[in-house]
Amino acid sequence: MRILTALALVTVLSVSVTPASAKAEVVETQKQNAKSNTTEDKIISASDNFIASSYVPEINPRKLAYFEQWRKKVKLIDYSKFPSGDFTINASAYTAAADECGKSDGITASGKKVAEGRTLACPLGYVFGTKIEIDGMGTYVCEDRGGAIKGNHFDIYMQTKKKAFSFGRRNLIARVVK
Repeated sequence: MRILTALALVTVLSVSVTPASAKAEVVETQKQNAKSNTTEDKIISASDNFIASSYVPEINPRKLAYFEQWRKKVKLIDYSKFPSGDFTINASAYTAAADECGKSDGITASGKKVAEGRTLACPLGYVFGTKIEIDGMGTYVCEDRGGAIKGNHFDIYMQTKKKAFSFGRRNLIARVVK
């Protein structure tokens, strides 16, 4: 099919100086050939001196949405995977000290800088950016991970080790904020 289209294109270009009746015959032949083409070869433009073919793919809307999400580097949060309503978390506190994190630059797993009153280390099931409201503490954003952060264990970032040690480990009521 592609060879036939290319031959017709060469024929049209070579007869561009021939009479109009010869041009009409070539264009008519090309139109007949185009009817037998698949979706891979479609005539998209026909004029006196120009015929072009192109590949026209079928676009799956689901794949297109995924591609756009990937291109914009945005993760959509699927709230159906999270607990609905209140749930109990086993909360502890951490700091950005090198002895706890292996580094001391304060950059979380999500790439953001830690901030007291905002940063929360969540289990893998929680997408970065998920907001968790903890009773008596406020609303935190899931921005970090940790080796021991599994199940219902969450780590709340604190500025100093003194605050972190005084916080200890607590069972708190939390909920996912949509």
